[in-house]
Amino acid sequence: MRQEIIARQLDEQITSRYPVGQRLRILDAGMGQGTQALRLARAGHTVTGLEADPDLLKTARESLATEPAGIRERVRMIEGDGRETGVHFLPGSFDVVLCHGVLMYADEPDALLAGLARMLAPGGLLSLVVRNAEALSMRPGLAGDWSGALAAFDSDVYTDDNGVKVRADRLDALTATLAGIAAPLHAWYGVRVFTDDVPADAGLPAAEELERLLAAEDRAGRTDPYRRVAALLHLCGVRG
Repeated sequence: MRQEIIARQLDEQITSRYPVGQRLRILDAGMGQGTQALRLARAGHTVTGLEADPDLLKTARESLATEPAGIRERVRMIEGDGRETGVHFLPGSFDVVLCHGVLMYADEPDALLAGLARMLAPGGLLSLVVRNAEALSMRPGLAGDWSGALAAFDSDVYTDDNGVKVRADRLDALTATLAGIAAPLHAWYGVRVFTDDVPADAGLPAAEELERLLAAEDRAGRTDPYRRVAALLHLCGVRG
């Protein structure tokens, strides 16, 4: 669900910026299991994935190995993280840089974002997915955990699905950060407005119901006031 909604939003931004059929140079910093990296390679783009977790990197490489040769040759996977972009690449090397679900674990998020922005060619797109600090009370509140909801109102910290306490971010603060690193905010979306409390291991509904669910999430993610209470924010900055 999450990956599909983010993919739709990302494709919207890419198609609005680049001619149809143009093969883009894409960096996925913190690619995880490679879901978006492989999807973009299937679309014809050249993709470089950075991943610091060796287990996730192994899973991504195993998935890549099942792809046709034409797709495999468009993907490069490197063990490393977004702080090391200057070691591996020259500034301006990419048309699109993804940083999805990474910022919450970064000790120095502003420095990380500045480094990623330097990797963008002029006019390049930075796609950033973060936990929404302004909606941290939603999950406990909807579950009837009133103490948890009250505590979350003034917090920028939450516990992820692995039990790790990590940081959430606020739209206004990230807007200022993107402006400061010469990749000002161009568009933003909400992700997981209605489905944040669905267990990760829950099965998908039938195809027709799934399409209605995706349509509702997609519309809510681009519509106020719904997108402001989404569990995740998807911010798209453009390199000046």
